Amino acid sequence: MSLFRLDASIRPEGSASRAIGDIVENTWREAQPDATITRRHIGLNPLPSTAWANAVFASQTPESDRTPDQREAVALAATIVDELLDAEVILIAAPLYNFGISHHLKAWVDLALTDPRLANGAGQPLAGKPAVLVVVRGGAYGPGTPREGWDHSTGWIRRILEDVWGLDLRIVEREFTLVGQNPALDEFTELAAVMRRDAEHLATHHGRHLASAGTK
Repeated sequence: MSLFRLDASIRPEGSASRAIGDIVENTWREAQPDATITRRHIGLNPLPSTAWANAVFASQTPESDRTPDQREAVALAATIVDELLDAEVILIAAPLYNFGISHHLKAWVDLALTDPRLANGAGQPLAGKPAVLVVVRGGAYGPGTPREGWDHSTGWIRRILEDVWGLDLRIVEREFTLVGQNPALDEFTELAAVMRRDAEHLATHHGRHLASAGTK
């Protein structure tokens, strides 16, 4: 059994997305104590900003004519796709930043999609692979809230993971993670605590699902 974990938080400490991801991972680990984990923390160790462009242009250039930077980008794209294909289950933890997807996560997806195994029309080699997506948001964006519809990240990530890559995806969402840090949100302390407990419970449930799904 093997797990690939991707984290996109820029926080070295105190990351809400990483904390929920840890619950998923630890629950999975309880059932798979000897399993291997491959990690990539793109928030703290971002991919090179030029990698995607170099990989795109490399795909349009004969291999013998590629620049060193293009070859390096192609190799990096192959490595991150290898990490996905080699794992039996996948865990991705992604915070909402400025109402959208973290640019670190977008760069990772874009680079992965330059690899011929995941490029458009290449089929779905990841289809059916069990995966958990952890999403956290500092505020509240649900139906009826003032910022309903302002989350421009979660839908995009789901489109890639579910529809483009065909993963068997389970999702854990936690909101109001800035309660306790932003005084303007103090009135939501009790609600935030409930949301946190619910998310932690669901993370445990999904961790058990990964453990059972990966052994089938």
